[in-house]
Amino acid sequence: MNAVVIMAKAPVPNEVKTRLIPPLLPEEASSLYHCFLLDKITQVESIREARHFVAYTPITSKAFFKSIMPPGFSLIHQVGADLGERLAHVSKNLFEQGAEIVVLLDSDTPDLPTDHIREGLSRLDGVDVVLGPCEDGGYYLIGMRSYMPELFRGIPWSTSEVAELTMKKAHAIGFKVSMLHGWYDVDTMIDLQRLKRTLDSPANNCNFCENTYRFLCHLDIL
Repeated sequence: MNAVVIMAKAPVPNEVKTRLIPPLLPEEASSLYHCFLLDKITQVESIREARHFVAYTPITSKAFFKSIMPPGFSLIHQVGADLGERLAHVSKNLFEQGAEIVVLLDSDTPDLPTDHIREGLSRLDGVDVVLGPCEDGGYYLIGMRSYMPELFRGIPWSTSEVAELTMKKAHAIGFKVSMLHGWYDVDTMIDLQRLKRTLDSPANNCNFCENTYRFLCHLDIL
């Protein structure tokens, strides 16, 4: 099987989208992230060439995630002291279940084109690792053909070097790597304003951001 996984946190006030507080209230920021999750699930559901998973944290949020997942999605609890350990654990879990390809997605790129995800799956027919870099230096997607815990060790998470160092580490080990088109994640108010302008545009063809766009229309965002 091919597996596409959304890495997700429970939308708890003061625990998610904290760089948007202020100007957003903690409850507004968590509601916004809740919308991000709903829209990302809708997007991934449209990818028929893979099985769908949500990797969630904390463990006490299992009931919440079960309540928002459509049929066909499965849950995996994230385990680990940092993001690297959690990504490694999720990928190990899925390869042990028989996955041939695992693609891990973030939940902070609500208007990421679905074709970027499909392209990541497709490129793994010919390479070992695929990365979707974010403009801030992280990545919105990492895909692999086997369990590769080395890719997640010694990475300075939440810095501008994450994608570059991951690529260098993969090359040093001898893995063949392919880079997808870059995209932006929504962490700051500038990012959120950019998202709102994009969704407002007549040229917008993002048909899976209904929850996010509806919520943004109620916020005072220029």
